[in-house]
Amino acid sequence: MTRRTLVVLALGAFVTTLDNTIVVAGAPSIARDLGLDVRALQWIALGYMLPFAGLLPAAGALVDRWGRRPALAGALLAFGGGAAVGGLAGSAWLLVAARVLQGVAAAFLVPGLLSLLRTNLDARGRTFGAAVWTACLAAALAGGPALGGVLSEYCGWAWIFFVNLPFVAAMLVLLPGTVPPGRDAGARTPPASAMVLVTASLVLLTTALAEPALRIPLLAAGIAAGVVFFVRERRARERLVPRALTGNRVFVGSLGLQLLWGLGISGIFFFTPLLHQEFLGLGPAAAGLPLVLVAVAVVAATPLVPAAAARHGPLRTVAAGLAVVGAGLLAVAAVNHLPSLWPRVPGLVLVGAGSAFTVPMTSHALDVVAPHHSGTASGWLTAARELSSALGVALIGAVLTAVRAARLEAGAAAGPALAGGYTAGLLTAAALTFAGALLAVRVPGPRLAETSSPRDKRAVP
Repeated sequence: MTRRTLVVLALGAFVTTLDNTIVVAGAPSIARDLGLDVRALQWIALGYMLPFAGLLPAAGALVDRWGRRPALAGALLAFGGGAAVGGLAGSAWLLVAARVLQGVAAAFLVPGLLSLLRTNLDARGRTFGAAVWTACLAAALAGGPALGGVLSEYCGWAWIFFVNLPFVAAMLVLLPGTVPPGRDAGARTPPASAMVLVTASLVLLTTALAEPALRIPLLAAGIAAGVVFFVRERRARERLVPRALTGNRVFVGSLGLQLLWGLGISGIFFFTPLLHQEFLGLGPAAAGLPLVLVAVAVVAATPLVPAAAARHGPLRTVAAGLAVVGAGLLAVAAVNHLPSLWPRVPGLVLVGAGSAFTVPMTSHALDVVAPHHSGTASGWLTAARELSSALGVALIGAVLTAVRAARLEAGAAAGPALAGGYTAGLLTAAALTFAGALLAVRVPGPRLAETSSPRDKRAVP
């Protein structure tokens, strides 16, 4: 079962991330065939992102309630159905609807799959499983746009969606031998009002980042829904997030680490291809290739993570990984004034290698939760990552834009002005990452009884 679990985790991490990145390269072809403008085109991406990010906390709780096997089977069928409809779509509204269906399905897939780290693997296996998950996620992030470009050019943009189907079929075949039937004892029905409030808050906040004209009212509504949710959670007897999670400092600390890492790294990744085109003069295809080095470094460092976590502990491993990421960002910032690619390579490799050593923050958080809360915990951990990614793009974008505007006013050329803004973004991201390293050192270690699971060899009864 262990090998099957790792294969299912790898396939799930890759396909759910790939579906978010592969569309980028095929967007121009889709726009031409369906007659879409830029505003309509962005909703092909947002149709997937918004339900994915917004439904994660509620979906994680429902996975615990319904049981992992039926939840994952249903999500895989919906994900595959959305991919098939997307490939066959002949209109914008049908394509966006297919993307929404895939986003909803992914919101159930990700926490359901991550919960297998807690239920199917022992403590060392969880660290390795989380590393495999991160490596496949990095590979999809780096390779998705390139794969989308090849499929669009040689097979047609429909294959951007059809390519999901073999992954879905393989996971459906492996599922019965990987996920036991039934649900864990202690699973409960999550409160509907809390699910509606948290979903509305996350969807509104994420939409605000994509709709500048409505940003203020959307932000206000999203914050209001979030405040009502938190007030309800504090007072209600039946909570969406169990007290066993909110009272667990390891789990709450891991959420904070996810937020700090995502706030820094996501924005840098988003603006790196732009800098490479505008400042280094690379073409659209070549501008994204240096990020492949980051993914290669993640994959190369992944086998070293379990041994490091076993020897030094997960928290020190995460702190060291975040410190290396911060050092890599500073290394890129130090050479960012040079209009050349190669001086940036060592820093990019450090960012990738360090990121691999941050994966124990997920496995360690799942170590300290009960199996019947693993879906809820996974949903919140993933929601923190997705929300921090969106907010990170907005934060680094704001820093970059402000510094670039100041440089332009001072008479700098467009390329160097953009490089100055990017350097400021790198320094901001490094500060957030070093803050995460300090937080990792401060997170307390769990008691032995908190880390047991049915798969642990030294499980505490």
